[in-house]
Amino acid sequence: MSSVPGASFVKFFFFGNYFYGICAVALSVEASLQQSFPLNSMLWYTLLFSSVILFYTNAYITETSALTSNIRLIWYRENKKFVVASQIFFTAAVVLGLTLFVSKNFQAVAATSLLERVLFFSFPSVAAFYYGINSKTLSRVNLRNIGWLKPFVIGFVWAGTVTVYPILFYNMEHNQHYQVTLVGSLLTLKNFMFVSVLCIMFDIKDYSMDYNHQLKTFVVKTGLRKTIFYIIIPLCVAGLGSFITYGITRGFSPIKITLNVLPFLMLIAVAYSLHERKSILYYLIIIDGLMLAKAICGSIAMTYF
Repeated sequence: MSSVPGASFVKFFFFGNYFYGICAVALSVEASLQQSFPLNSMLWYTLLFSSVILFYTNAYITETSALTSNIRLIWYRENKKFVVASQIFFTAAVVLGLTLFVSKNFQAVAATSLLERVLFFSFPSVAAFYYGINSKTLSRVNLRNIGWLKPFVIGFVWAGTVTVYPILFYNMEHNQHYQVTLVGSLLTLKNFMFVSVLCIMFDIKDYSMDYNHQLKTFVVKTGLRKTIFYIIIPLCVAGLGSFITYGITRGFSPIKITLNVLPFLMLIAVAYSLHERKSILYYLIIIDGLMLAKAICGSIAMTYF
């Protein structure tokens, strides 16, 4: 087995899901700024970063296929000792972080409303059912097996985690109750649409495997061209239009609107580029990188304009 120091840093960073953790933190910061909330404590960002790495790594570390040409699975196999140690470390970080959070904010946690409890448990519950694919216990309620639903399940979990959770945790840390607002709901919808489109784009990468497993994703059912022009681009345009309408009604400056629109335009451009076959690193760096680009653009717009 090869050790991590001798492996490619790019593979280590992206295959190890550290980039996902950074994207989640960046989107969480953006969501707080857009909802006019102060940034969360480092405890929250540590919990978020660690949980995202745990979630995504678990899907690959439990993969049992012995013969594979998937370079990501090969990397996990070659670096299994490190990955297992990493999972132990981040599991301890999450357990310790949650324990510390509850102990520091016990009264606020105990006084949470029914709405807050539903919000707190709904997103991790849906996430657990999604990756039940590698669990005998959850295999019959595996949301990942419903091809057309996959992108929207992931979009739902990401939108809730980076848009709802930061405000929920901030309120508990300051003895306040979570309030459903129009701004928060629209931002959750925007993040849901954005991540869902990214996931549909990822299904293009998995077309052959999904086709062989008779998993009816959008690209398997409708084909590549129709998926791009009839599903991905219209969803981008819908998200774009909803934000422009929201920005105008909120009195956003042209620069602020432009900065928030830019990631959607990049999303459309990248979707169009998928006519040609791309490597897995293209998807992990360029396509997933759109999440980071969105977070940066949104944060700059809210901070400086």
